[in-house]
Amino acid sequence: MTTTTATDEETFLVTLRTFVGQEATPVRHAQEPVNRPMIRHFVEAMGDENPVYLDEEAARATGRDGIVAPPPMLSTWLMVGYRAHQAAASGTAPDTPMARLLKLLADAGFTGVVATNDEQNYHRELRPGDELSMTTVIEDVSPRKRTGLGDGHFITTLRTYRDQHGQIVAEQRFRILRFNPQSGAAATAKTQTGGADGETRQADPAVRPKPFILRDNEFWFKAARERRLVIQACDDCGALRHPPSPACPHCRSFGWHEVPASGRGTVHSYVTSHHPKAPGFDYPLPVVLVDLEEGTRLVADFAGDPDSIHIGMPVEIEWLERDEELTLPRFRAARERA
Repeated sequence: MTTTTATDEETFLVTLRTFVGQEATPVRHAQEPVNRPMIRHFVEAMGDENPVYLDEEAARATGRDGIVAPPPMLSTWLMVGYRAHQAAASGTAPDTPMARLLKLLADAGFTGVVATNDEQNYHRELRPGDELSMTTVIEDVSPRKRTGLGDGHFITTLRTYRDQHGQIVAEQRFRILRFNPQSGAAATAKTQTGGADGETRQADPAVRPKPFILRDNEFWFKAARERRLVIQACDDCGALRHPPSPACPHCRSFGWHEVPASGRGTVHSYVTSHHPKAPGFDYPLPVVLVDLEEGTRLVADFAGDPDSIHIGMPVEIEWLERDEELTLPRFRAARERA
């Protein structure tokens, strides 16, 4: 049996931190300039109806020169595309400091990965025609940490976005955790789904990571504890919105009220997660994006066979009690109504 001493960990950390300050990858240039078609695809997929993204007249009425790109699109303009992912999977990707850092971690057993933080600072809005580039610097590698997923190291990178004139338009601090799936609570979670005798065991939802409950969304979680699904509605224009937010994206009003939802809808999209295995969840883990009857969307777990899910599938809500303070919705296949 091999044991890791404190000295071994310190030596390994020193090696990892030699990468701090290095450019993680070469400067990346967007394959296309910021453009209206991609903006349209994005806002339609996200259900964002803010007119400043597609309506020139509405954008100018706000004092802008014309339409702008939604801020959450920032990283999408620099995505590398399918061929780059193929190269990474086949081992033919370029040798970079980030690639070497990740290989060191993988060789040491830290093969799991999950994104943990994404902080963005915008200097100006992006407009059609902007040609973007991005530099990425490895800003920090943490000491070994014990987390619910397993022991691992946090890697922080700072991405700086510039336009065609070299001016900084945004900065993004992005953090991932590279962890050992065989350690800590992650290993415990694995055993929850199957014992030595092959018996399937149901995971305990009480040990799942809890959502952040803030002033703007506490009303929604309070209703959920009472097994009521509600939607936030604007007092002025009546538009519905979810997730909850302090201001209406349509008329910018801060006034709002809640309206009841039926809990019925259809599957807009879905994903079935197999790894990494987090505590308190049964795997494979199906998650659905549901178009509610009222016109908003909700992301939640699916209770049922993952193979049965299909786009357009009618679903209805049921409630999962995590503990006395937290109850969350999930969906199942809709029963036929008389």
